[in-house]
Amino acid sequence: MDKFIVESPAKINLGLNVVRKREDGYHDLETIFIPLSLSDKITFNKSNKSSFRTDSELLNQLKDNLILKAIRLLQDFTDRKFVLDILVEKVIPIGGGLGGGSSNAATTLKTVNKMFDLGLSYLELSKIAIELGSDVPYFLDPVPSYAKSRGEILHPLGIEILYPILVVNPRIKIDTGWAFKKIRPAHPIMNLRDILNKGIIDFHRLKSYVKNDFEAVVFNEFPLIEQIKEQFYQQGAEFALLSGTGSTVYGIFSNLQKANLAEKHFKQNYFTYLNNPFTKGSIS
Repeated sequence: MDKFIVESPAKINLGLNVVRKREDGYHDLETIFIPLSLSDKITFNKSNKSSFRTDSELLNQLKDNLILKAIRLLQDFTDRKFVLDILVEKVIPIGGGLGGGSSNAATTLKTVNKMFDLGLSYLELSKIAIELGSDVPYFLDPVPSYAKSRGEILHPLGIEILYPILVVNPRIKIDTGWAFKKIRPAHPIMNLRDILNKGIIDFHRLKSYVKNDFEAVVFNEFPLIEQIKEQFYQQGAEFALLSGTGSTVYGIFSNLQKANLAEKHFKQNYFTYLNNPFTKGSIS
């Protein structure tokens, strides 16, 4: 096929522990990735001339992006040239901790592999993906997964979270490099993998043991984001947390009615997305 239109999904982090700084300059961490139905749409067209277009002003301002980097790495790896017209319809907030750029990169790797019949295996794509970013390998197969090391060692959990998840982003872009420079690694009280017992959500255990080490850094610099987390609990969330190193806070609700009321509250001022486990979510 000469044209592919693909969805590039977001994720949240159900906990994020930064365990230690490594000798190579990266950090060992542990997290649980949970995919969302929120996604960007990317159109790939075989063409006579390479071009890149997007409806995102922020993405347009970047001199380079992970989609183009992914294509260059694929070209280096295969010693082939891929001439594509690419259109990105951006929905996932940039710098929001939802993995949008990483997802776009992984989606590009998978799609180009298929479009040009490259026959690259998951392992080969993973080796390219980790060069693009620590959570890019996750998006090659975005299912609920426990991740460790830089985030590239993945263990699918075989679970589903059958509760509505409301995502709120105040349109603040946070640089991942800045966040990691500020972080102080520490060993967690409990391994995140032990928190979920056969996929059963115990909200008391979540509140007691599941943390995001970047909250202290982000909240200190951006008090508004901490206020959003506090408002989640005021709006009836059973659990709320910062996602990744970005500016997005999500809340898990016991039922859809509470989640809808909370979304109505937040969407007056912020980007919101309600991830309904039984239907495709809604964006405001």
